[in-house]
Parts: sequence; C-alpha cells; structure tokens
Amino acid sequence: MKFISVFVKYRALIDQLVIRDIKTKYRRSILGLFWTVLNPLLMMAVLSIVFSYFFSRYGNIDNFPVYLLCGQVIFNFFNESTTIAMGSIIHSGELIKKVYVPKYLFPVSKVMSSGVNLLASMIALVIVMVVTRARVTPTVLLAVFPLAYVMLFSVGASLFLSAVAVSFRDLLHLYGVMTTAWMYLTPVIYPMEILENAPRWVVFIVNLNPLTAFVKIFRCVVLEGVTAPAILHIQSLVWCGIALAVGAFVFRKSQDKFILKI
Repeated sequence: MKFISVFVKYRALIDQLVIRDIKTKYRRSILGLFWTVLNPLLMMAVLSIVFSYFFSRYGNIDNFPVYLLCGQVIFNFFNESTTIAMGSIIHSGELIKKVYVPKYLFPVSKVMSSGVNLLASMIALVIVMVVTRARVTPTVLLAVFPLAYVMLFSVGASLFLSAVAVSFRDLLHLYGVMTTAWMYLTPVIYPMEILENAPRWVVFIVNLNPLTAFVKIFRCVVLEGVTAPAILHIQSLVWCGIALAVGAFVFRKSQDKFILKI
C-alpha cells in the first residue's frame, strides 16, 4: 500500500519524467513517435527475409513474421527498458542532490516510458497479423499476462542494474554485450526445434531463461490461439518474484550511498 501511495503522491513527477524521456528520444526526428511503430516493422521485414528461408524446413512455423515479431515485442521491451533504466540514477544526480524524491521512481519511470514503445510495438504486431491474415482468436486477450510478466521482471532487473551501475560504471558498457548473448539464448529468431542437436547445457539455459517463458506464453495466445501451459505461468511468476525481491533489496541497501557516488 505504501508503494501505491508514493506513486499517487509523485504522479506528476513520474508523468514529467516519462514525457521527458519520450521527447528526448524523438527530438529533431521528422517521423517522431511513428518510429515506434515503423522500427519493429522494418526489423521484422529484414529478419523475415533473411531467416524465413533458413528455418523453412521447420514446417510448424506457419506465420514466421508474426512468430518473429512476438519474440521481438517481448525481448526489445526488456532490452530497451533495462538499458535506459540502468543509468537513471547516474543521470538524475543533480535532481537527487537538490530535492528529496524516492529514488526508485527514476528506474521505474524508465520502464514506464518504454511501455509507450511497447504499446506501439503491439500496433505493429496487429498490422502484421492483418497483412499476413493471421488467425485471431479470443485468447489474444490473454496477451496481457506475458506483457505484465515482462514489465514486472524488467522493473526488478532495472532496480538491480541502476543500483549496481552507480558503483560499477563499466556495467553501462558491458550490458550491451550481455543482452546480445541473452537475445541468442532466447527463441526470438529461431524455432525451439533447432535446439534438438544443441548441447544439453544450451537447451537447459534457454529453457531456464525467464524471457523464454514470456515469449512462449505470448506466442501461444497470439499466434497459436491456445492457452499457455500452467507451468509457464508458474515459472514466469517465480522469475518476476525473484527479480523484484532481489532488485528491491539491492536498491534499498545501496540508495543511501548514491549521493556520495553520483
């Protein structure tokens, strides 16, 4: 309840932080917010052309563009939100030194601003589904669950990363390499069947990967028109709980020292 009351109290500040992020991102851009829809469409088109041929022998992928974009929606949101949230405390140093505000609002606001791009990516997904004449079933309404999972997981990861980055600035440069490896360990581009001949440890990591569960659920309800297995929801909730607990703990233990290091 205290968490909710703080959000209500500082709602105006959060709104301003989110608006500032969006304006900064698209400053001097001719197309502006339209890029949030156009960018995933262009990336989907390029990757579909390149990889649809290589994965054509896996006949269970009936609509590769939608399959691909479902994975991109989940991973790109996580990647973008955690990347910009990681430096949120460092870049807000002047404000933190002048006035008191709950410091966790800064990384959380970055996740919220990335949520605007997530909504735009969903518009791009709808466009692709219409163009490719994908089958739409009532289960698409259940897409709110994997989207909620990835947002909660991103909040936890953002709290952790933003706290650690204050003391370990090299993380700002290393994280891009880490997320690149993470992307290849998430079935965004390739079908799971391609791992049949992969080493067991690779298969284990891919299946343990939290984003894999989010992507699988998202594809089940959007592309396949079926409800996802309960085990995937349980796995997702566990990972969200771990991320939020660890992120909140590390952030709380570190926040009193922020002012000395920024």
